[in-house]
Amino acid sequence: MADAKVIPFDDDRSRAGATGPRPGRRRSLLGGGTRRRTGEGGVSALPGPQTPGAAAGTGTDGAPEDARAGTGADGGDWERRIAGGLAFLRRRITGEYEVDEFGYDEELTDQVLMSLLRPLYEKYFRVEVKGIENIPSEGGALVVANHSGTLPLDGLMMQVAVHDNHPAGRHLRLLAADLVFMLPVVNELARKAGHTLACAEDAERLLQRGEVVGVMPEGFKGIGKPFGERYKLQRFGRGGFVSTALRAGAPIVPCSIVGAEEIYPMIGNARTLARLLGFPYFPITPTFPWLGPLGMVPLPTKWTIQFGEPIPTDGFPPEAAEDPMLMFNLTDQVREQIQHTLYKLLVQRRSVFF
Repeated sequence: MADAKVIPFDDDRSRAGATGPRPGRRRSLLGGGTRRRTGEGGVSALPGPQTPGAAAGTGTDGAPEDARAGTGADGGDWERRIAGGLAFLRRRITGEYEVDEFGYDEELTDQVLMSLLRPLYEKYFRVEVKGIENIPSEGGALVVANHSGTLPLDGLMMQVAVHDNHPAGRHLRLLAADLVFMLPVVNELARKAGHTLACAEDAERLLQRGEVVGVMPEGFKGIGKPFGERYKLQRFGRGGFVSTALRAGAPIVPCSIVGAEEIYPMIGNARTLARLLGFPYFPITPTFPWLGPLGMVPLPTKWTIQFGEPIPTDGFPPEAAEDPMLMFNLTDQVREQIQHTLYKLLVQRRSVFF
């Protein structure tokens, strides 16, 4: 398979082709530890697969659909889908597609990865999205959310929520823990979906390019907490995400996710086994490991994702990013806003599953 084209950054710090973090030089933004871009320094939108005559009312041969014997509107639609799929496969085989320095493959994400996640999002968890308009239509923004659920499905559902619901068609670039990029297959898929290491340097560069960046500051403390502590936010680290937003002048958008806590109720933690496997925790749930692979099927809970009003940071002076008291206050403000919204959504929820 041919190599894909790599889009370099426009600054002197460009790392053309680099898809991995430089160990020992990055500041983590996790506790304990997009739209199609246009313009200067961005990635131009990748047009979807097109075939001749794909405009409304025409077939693949350029003739009106109703004039072609034996082929109706549905037949023309299927022809276009098949032609588009073949064109997509040709581009993948020949390498005629683009990725950025972090390995983000916008075409693959739009046409394949989001399509795989969408049934889980729409049919299984039946995600309801509120306040999507609070994510700005252009420019960088840092979405800060609570983290829960034993496995990080909440981040993926939040990514689909932004991708499918934002009126400007923005894409969410998630910051992930080191463990994600140490796992085979998962590492490659995460890079293709636009995820990158949760470090201040990469996050700041994405924000300065006008990307919507997502971070979950609780890290493993949030996702691996016992079921008895559900919807109680853990510590938000040292406020590194606030410092990053201040440096980039990007607004902070608090995000509250209800429903993820109950998909894998964690009633125990096999710490010895976790240490042997190199995991931060090894969950024990009512179904796992007792039912084997079946125990890994999440419960079909009803989710709500609410994006709160953005907290602006562009009014602070450049030296504000070095003020520990300001970072503490802003971190506490974001955390309290998320926690308050969680309580509000829980009160409004009729049941866990409906």
